[in-house]
Amino acid sequence: MTQPSAVRGLWCATLTPLDHDGNIDLARFSQHVKGLLVRGVDGVVPFGTSGEGPSFSVDERTAGLDGLLSAGIRPDRIVPATGCAAIADTVTLTRHALRNGCSRCLVVPPFFWKGLSDEALFHHYAAVIDAVGDSRLRVYLYHIPQVSGVPIQPETIVRLADTYPGIIEGVKDSGADFSHTAALVKRLPQLSVLTGYEPHLPSLMKRGCAGTICGVANLWPSLIAALLTPGESQGDELRVQAFLDIVHPYSFVPALKAILASQTGDPTWCAVRPPLLPLTEAERKRLILALEQAGLRFAAGR
Repeated sequence: MTQPSAVRGLWCATLTPLDHDGNIDLARFSQHVKGLLVRGVDGVVPFGTSGEGPSFSVDERTAGLDGLLSAGIRPDRIVPATGCAAIADTVTLTRHALRNGCSRCLVVPPFFWKGLSDEALFHHYAAVIDAVGDSRLRVYLYHIPQVSGVPIQPETIVRLADTYPGIIEGVKDSGADFSHTAALVKRLPQLSVLTGYEPHLPSLMKRGCAGTICGVANLWPSLIAALLTPGESQGDELRVQAFLDIVHPYSFVPALKAILASQTGDPTWCAVRPPLLPLTEAERKRLILALEQAGLRFAAGR
């Protein structure tokens, strides 16, 4: 395996299409990813938050990654999210990714037990890395406390990076706290720090942020790509913030899928895996109307 470079630029936290039986639609999955890559996305991160990862079994997630690779998507363009509540499942998914050429993995903290100490969280990640036992592994720590309920404190990140230099390669900070992300960029210049909150991207890029892994790129990759160039993106930054303000009252993943369904004319994109529920017809109409009135219902791929 040729070791790919650290994650930088525009990476899409990929939505997961389902078929009429609620299973992953592997053909549409690979088609969606290929379309994103053609439209300028540097790579994709399947089975994270936007991809409803915790709602799929280990077998489903391995089959999903296998499907993308079998469709000809290069492993260096994929950073699979492999974090699970059970450490054995995290290890299984991470080993599977490595065996298939995907050395970079996004790993969320164990999200069932809340109130974990910094010591407990350090030992969790250490146990995963030691169990995988492969020097090719590159871990991206996933800080999204508003969803996981388990924040990764900067001190823990520093300790992990010092203990596992090279293996801890980056952080995805989706906490939407600008000062937190900016502090990580400053304190850990050896790591690839990426934001999951799109409006912060222009200001963070000025400070040395590596880029973004974000869900809105499923809809408008070129709009998010413009935010990577500080000083040239004020209008786009305002449009992204307006979009998030409109989407905020809705459940985020069902809303993204409803918008993609409207863009593509493919209503099957609305399907989500329980416990999430799709938007109701009334909610979809209200959301799309609000986007149209704000001039935000761009064609797919904008």
